[in-house]
Amino acid sequence: MTATASDATVSDAPASDTAPAAAHFRFFELEVLRTRRLGHSFLRVTFGGESLSGFRSGGYDQSLSLFLPPAHQEHTVLPSTDEDTWFASWRGMPDEERPVMRSYTVRAQRRTPEGADEVDIDFVLHGTATSAADAAGSPAAYWAGRAVTGRRIMAIGPAVAENKSVRFQPPAGTDALLMYADETALPAAAAILDRLPAGARVAAWFEVPHADDRLVLPTLSDADITWIVRESGAGKERIERVLEALRAAELPVAEAPYAWLAGEAGTIRAVRRHVVQERSIDRRAVRFTGYWRLGASEEELLAEAYAGQAASEEPTSAL
Repeated sequence: MTATASDATVSDAPASDTAPAAAHFRFFELEVLRTRRLGHSFLRVTFGGESLSGFRSGGYDQSLSLFLPPAHQEHTVLPSTDEDTWFASWRGMPDEERPVMRSYTVRAQRRTPEGADEVDIDFVLHGTATSAADAAGSPAAYWAGRAVTGRRIMAIGPAVAENKSVRFQPPAGTDALLMYADETALPAAAAILDRLPAGARVAAWFEVPHADDRLVLPTLSDADITWIVRESGAGKERIERVLEALRAAELPVAEAPYAWLAGEAGTIRAVRRHVVQERSIDRRAVRFTGYWRLGASEEELLAEAYAGQAASEEPTSAL
């Protein structure tokens, strides 16, 4: 996910424990190898590092948690990476020294001909991503915009491919896929499209801030992609624009459709109501995930979750 806030699950699937099994996830040290601008809003950072030999992305919408160093530090420093003590140690760090934790999806993982492992993560850039205000308001975009070869950060990621952070789980017999993603979920949607088999029927709506954020998305599937270019608008105006696009569409005729919806939590809830109530798709076949929430930072969402104030939202950045 290119999300800059928490990956808060709001699906109909049963809630699971917020701390995955230790055998499934562990700490990795990632080193920046190179960066590449993909569009107006997207920057791809390619990471390497010896520890990636144990990284096992399950593909699709695989998530991980990045620990981004404060603006005055080049590399991430954590007081503990022990599974029993890291969280308390991290939370106990002084505010000005504590790395920022953000949830992202793995856009791609590969092994080079030389035998080295690489992982791509696509970041959404907000504004100039260069000022002190950007560092405070969009720390991940600020870090990515300044990432240079050799910078090191820490991450908690999958040590096994079959793990609960892969949410794209269409039931057997699914004969059509519906997708909605905003810019924060577009890398996850792109990774899903990458892995779909030839002939899979897909109707997708992807919302992006600018016209040149409409990326080329390779896929073998039979995908009908509608781009919703936002340019401006927020809140109800934004949600209505998305719903108008969905209501105007003719969906594939299917007996067992599956819907995967990800992005801003309020928009996702509205889209989910549309596909269930107006399109009569079985709610059990809808996976919807709020990657962020308008007006709330990841820190606020995590605090709510750990205080028991957001029982319907699962902060997967606490891997």
